[in-house]
Amino acid sequence: MNPFQRILTVWRRNLDVYLVTWKVNFLPPLLEPMFYLLAFGAGLGGFVKVIPYRGGEVGYTSFIAPGMIGISVMFSSFFECTYGSYIRMYYQKTFDAIIATPLSLEEVILGEILWGATKSFISVTIMCVVVRAFGFMQFPDLIALPFVAFLGGLFFASVAMCFTSFTPGIDAFNYPIFLFITPMSLFGGTYFPIEGLPAWAQQVAVFMPLTHLTSVTRSIAFGHWDMGVFVRLAGFAALVAPLMILAVRLMKRRLIV
Repeated sequence: MNPFQRILTVWRRNLDVYLVTWKVNFLPPLLEPMFYLLAFGAGLGGFVKVIPYRGGEVGYTSFIAPGMIGISVMFSSFFECTYGSYIRMYYQKTFDAIIATPLSLEEVILGEILWGATKSFISVTIMCVVVRAFGFMQFPDLIALPFVAFLGGLFFASVAMCFTSFTPGIDAFNYPIFLFITPMSLFGGTYFPIEGLPAWAQQVAVFMPLTHLTSVTRSIAFGHWDMGVFVRLAGFAALVAPLMILAVRLMKRRLIV
């Protein structure tokens, strides 16, 4: 069995657990976009009719739908490789059981990251079905979003594993969520254009990964396959490998005494 097959073994183990509990895992990505679209579309959308976008105007609900997809990518992979991985590592002792087999710690960590990205893929696939049912986004552009979600999921899952490597306890995950995830979800161009922020806040938003991921999902959703989309995707792809290597090294430092 080659290293990639062993990594897939870890991934398949998590998939098997997911399929056993699929009803619990399936409902959030199905219901969440419905709630947001109804709340923002029927509620706030009644006050904010249109949003300026690329020199024109789009409906507010149409604007936030791709933003919710970007947030889902981040949340699904980040939470899976923080809380999920931590529980498997310390409470369920899953890592210990796997390492007792011929699999190495590096393969376990990479399998966890791969699974985190898969959770983003699954979540966004479900969300795309819901968003399309509401009449937003069109084929064939819609088909590309789950694959963009997988790439973004690899990025955020790797970042999450880095946080997991030095978080002292499960309660301490509140810090990266409060200081890293929440600001991005609010100011990453998801619910309103970053051009509406003060100049200094716009400069900060440029350094937020979610800002660029949301820009990609929104461009694809509106059929704008410009060079900016490919440059941002290339940027995420270029960062994934170094982050995965860093995550593996940090986790080895934590677990191997």
